[in-house]
Amino acid sequence: MELRPGCPVSPESQTDAEHDDVPHDECGVFGVFAPGEQVSKLVYYGLYALQHRGQESAGMAVSNGQRIMVFKDMGLVSQVFDESTLNSLRGDLAIGHTRYSTTGASVWKNAQPTFKPTPSGGLALAHNGNLTNTDELEAFARARVGVGGEVPHKSSMDSTNDTSLVTTIMASYDEPLEDVAMELLPKLVGAFSLVFMNENTLFAARDPQGVRPLVLGRLHSGWVVASETAAIDIVGGTFVREIEPGEMIAIDAAGLRSRRFAPARPKGCIFEYVYVARPDTVIAGRRIHNVRVKVGKILAREAPADADLVIPVPESGVPAAIGYAAESGIPFGMGLVKNNYVGRTFIQPSQTLRNLGIRLKLNPLRDVIEGKRLVVVDDSIVRGNTQRQLVRMLREAGAAEVHVRISSPPVEWPCFYGLDFATRAQLIAPGLTNDEICRSIGADSLSYVSLEGLIQATHVPKDNLCRACFDGIYPIEVPPGQSAEMGLDAPEAPACGGYENVEFDRINHKEAS
Repeated sequence: MELRPGCPVSPESQTDAEHDDVPHDECGVFGVFAPGEQVSKLVYYGLYALQHRGQESAGMAVSNGQRIMVFKDMGLVSQVFDESTLNSLRGDLAIGHTRYSTTGASVWKNAQPTFKPTPSGGLALAHNGNLTNTDELEAFARARVGVGGEVPHKSSMDSTNDTSLVTTIMASYDEPLEDVAMELLPKLVGAFSLVFMNENTLFAARDPQGVRPLVLGRLHSGWVVASETAAIDIVGGTFVREIEPGEMIAIDAAGLRSRRFAPARPKGCIFEYVYVARPDTVIAGRRIHNVRVKVGKILAREAPADADLVIPVPESGVPAAIGYAAESGIPFGMGLVKNNYVGRTFIQPSQTLRNLGIRLKLNPLRDVIEGKRLVVVDDSIVRGNTQRQLVRMLREAGAAEVHVRISSPPVEWPCFYGLDFATRAQLIAPGLTNDEICRSIGADSLSYVSLEGLIQATHVPKDNLCRACFDGIYPIEVPPGQSAEMGLDAPEAPACGGYENVEFDRINHKEAS
């Protein structure tokens, strides 16, 4: 059963991604099985810890063993749920979701979890990632639901209808949900971390490449699954392990059991280390903060600068700036103050107002930076608009020189696996030299960390990382229609369509051509 507390946002408040200049977060998923606990409040705190992964909507599904209640709405976790709502959502197991839409509309109907009735009860599902074979899945769903059945259609890279589509297919079976999942999961191609449930069992599954993170934790009276270890920490759980690529786990009154639906072919998202994950999260045995500090040290060795002060672009640039300062011997300082209460600024109705967005978010400390030669450390450059305004603002505040250092390589390729990067035409790096980008943003110098340096800092083998946004090598098949749309047919595109030693599981179980 779904409760609809709010209304769709108006068209005027919907976002326009083409004006944004940051790599958008993904989604966050959370699940808990804890009889005797207030699971709705555990989900609330878990989603709070995952708020950075999505700020457009939040929701949860809670089962009392007899029925599933779903509550979701637009806005931040703290805006969607209040004490009375949480007290009304009683049960022993629950899942939650915080959403960022990659390109789809920011409206209530696209909030998660999704809910479908099944022949044996209810099904709720939440998803982080992006499926790439939805055309085949839609055809498969139509064959299952029959004439007149409603099948969600996916018209863009957005994961909006991925969740609805998977839920629709699962709900079309008469068999037990665990068996249904084991049949369907091998048919899904792309990046996915799923949490789903019926009235009595919590499930979690991760794609065979493990692109999107998913971890398992132990509570005093149960179990928890989450996108990041930070969410396990905040609910008082103990991190157990990562859910393996190609693994599904089921948790109910009988305990925890693991089943493998596909062999593991690890390709974890390298951008989790750059920007997406919280600094206190652990991935592949490494705390993200420590990885980013090490990236900063490598960046200082690769791209030294003659300067008086190292300042970060808060907050994501702070660890790398600490590392850069430590390695270079240049003092570290906070030259920019961030307003943490400003939302996304690119939805303003005019470019003039959009340009004020950077000043709403960041304000220079003139006393700190005036007359100084600055090294400004940021996590990435997507379109360059933010850096251009930032450099101008620092010069107006009296900076003598501005040397920009970026703790990731140039973003040259779009992502199909849950991060919203622009098309190649909208990215600043393709087609421009480093010097041209430097002139474009108005800096005295510009340097990026090398891909090899970034990989070194993660301590993860290169072949176990998805690096597609940096090198154009896509570990999972890219939908043919979107390949041309996103500019992947450019002459400089990687050979063999950008695919790397991958066998694709298709609906018909044949190897992809």
